[in-house]
Amino acid sequence: MKVTGKVHFIGQTKVISDKYQNRELVLMTDDKYPQTIPFQLSQDKVTLADNLKLGDVVEASINIRGREWKSPQGEIRYFATLEIWSLSYANASAQPQAPAPAPAPAPASSALDDDDDLPF
Repeated sequence: MKVTGKVHFIGQTKVISDKYQNRELVLMTDDKYPQTIPFQLSQDKVTLADNLKLGDVVEASINIRGREWKSPQGEIRYFATLEIWSLSYANASAQPQAPAPAPAPAPASSALDDDDDLPF
């Protein structure tokens, strides 16, 4: 599944344990009724948000993760997480680009060119 939106919030990386880290990224959709949606980046994917700025328009490829949790009192609760596994700018013009190479200079005329007797 893919979601396109404007970067609304970029959280700090949280180290949960020596084996797990995550980061929150909130996108605002550009729908008739815009939605502010929190996503999660986990493990090595936390670096995907390193170069983002607020207002960047990105496309996030996501997985929906669900789980069940049972409290010590026996109450069962269900949770869902929107997990980003790939992130890219929504349009090419938003990405930083290298400047275009300068055009090659025109060849200098030489004395041989002046000797050309063709009328055109």
